[in-house]
Amino acid sequence: MRILLDECVDRRIKRHLAGHDVHTVHNMGWAGKSNGELLKLLLARGFEVFLTVDQNLRYQLDLQKANVAVIVMIARSNRLADLLPLMPSVNKALAGIKPGEVVEIDS
Repeated sequence: MRILLDECVDRRIKRHLAGHDVHTVHNMGWAGKSNGELLKLLLARGFEVFLTVDQNLRYQLDLQKANVAVIVMIARSNRLADLLPLMPSVNKALAGIKPGEVVEIDS
């Protein structure tokens, strides 16, 4: 699965998404883009899932119409230590997520 990590997600999370083609907003050269711009770019580049900690994203964009799956990690902070405990649930969600779905993962 082709996954884009939002710039607010620690890029070291990539190590915990084995078997997926994972890129970051930063390494794609898209840092500072608005969520609407990111959505257009990730769809044009064939990304299937957007992984973020931005809990407001679902209220800002029509993700179902955009046909992109989003996983929102809800943790105390976006520090790696706070996100790592969510990774088993994130990987489980990736196995069944469908385009247009928004899945929230919290501890």
